[in-house]
Amino acid sequence: MAHRANHAFRSFRSFLAPIFLFALALLLAACNQTKISAINNDPAKYSAKDVTVAGEVLTSFGVSNQGVFELDDGTGRLWVWSNGFGVPSQGARVAVSGRVQSGMAIGGRFFANVLRETAPRKTA
Repeated sequence: MAHRANHAFRSFRSFLAPIFLFALALLLAACNQTKISAINNDPAKYSAKDVTVAGEVLTSFGVSNQGVFELDDGTGRLWVWSNGFGVPSQGARVAVSGRVQSGMAIGGRFFANVLRETAPRKTA
């Protein structure tokens, strides 16, 4: 009987381990996120630095696996330039890592602050 209980405990533990690791990864990712309002309020502080922001895609347009999309995290809005990562659809919730750049023209439009995506985005 003790052997059966021990096996059940090990099975339960092996089931919980991946869930725990996934929850821990989400928590760590959330801790490293930068608020869009912080970037917009002091763009020089974040200029040419790697940051991660997460939010909902409001608008997107692109061609051939590149384009821009506007992200809203509830504190502000920021345009993201994606070159080689495609663009998410409107309403998608994503986490994006990249470098903050100021004063950028893309496709004939001027953007005051842009996050240039440097890694594949994740679903938020």
